[in-house]
Amino acid sequence: MEKEKAEIASLVARYGRVQSLMKYINKETLMESYRKQPKGKAVGVDEVTKEEYGERLEENIDSLLDRMKKFAYKPYPVRRAYIPKGNGKMRGLGIPSFEDKVVQGVFKEILEAIYEPKFKDFSFGFRPNRSCHDAIQRVNKHIMADRVNYIVDADIKGFFDNIDHEWMIKFLEHDIADKNFIRYIKRFLIGGVMEDGKRLETESGTVVDWQIICAYFRQIILSKFCRILLFKAH
Repeated sequence: MEKEKAEIASLVARYGRVQSLMKYINKETLMESYRKQPKGKAVGVDEVTKEEYGERLEENIDSLLDRMKKFAYKPYPVRRAYIPKGNGKMRGLGIPSFEDKVVQGVFKEILEAIYEPKFKDFSFGFRPNRSCHDAIQRVNKHIMADRVNYIVDADIKGFFDNIDHEWMIKFLEHDIADKNFIRYIKRFLIGGVMEDGKRLETESGTVVDWQIICAYFRQIILSKFCRILLFKAH
């Protein structure tokens, strides 16, 4: 999707607020997203693996695209699972259905094209080709080379569990004018969670470690937050 991402980035640079994004969700980009999905991952509530989806790949992608054009496509609820943390507590994971992973893969590429040029260079979370190790190296470099008086280590308790969907959409609409693109974003946010055979609504927050695009939503929120802090600091 590099050609499409470059085109979107050019539109962002020219107009700021972009529209007509749904045209980038087509057979070619969905096929590419399918190919990028890793094999052997846990299945979602649809119980479909990459290999099974690929047995009738062209037919499945054509059906998916047709449903998306008719706005008949609705994401499955995310399957909730838990794994132990180092401190003895349990960490919640969310496992999307395979088809939802394919769709979200394209959405994430589009969001990256829009927002990567807007993010600050000191921002590392949930971004392509950046990691926690890169952030630590940057901090270490500043401590060793620059005059540092304070180091602030802050954590917002329950941040990702309590993100307000309405404000999330407002943030996105500030940069995205395509109402149909936003419409699908809303569907992912309220897709729900399946836990112990029961469907739970997601009226706020993003389910921890799920949804390819939800991780990127977090970075968008944090970027806006950082801009406010920098503005107040000056």
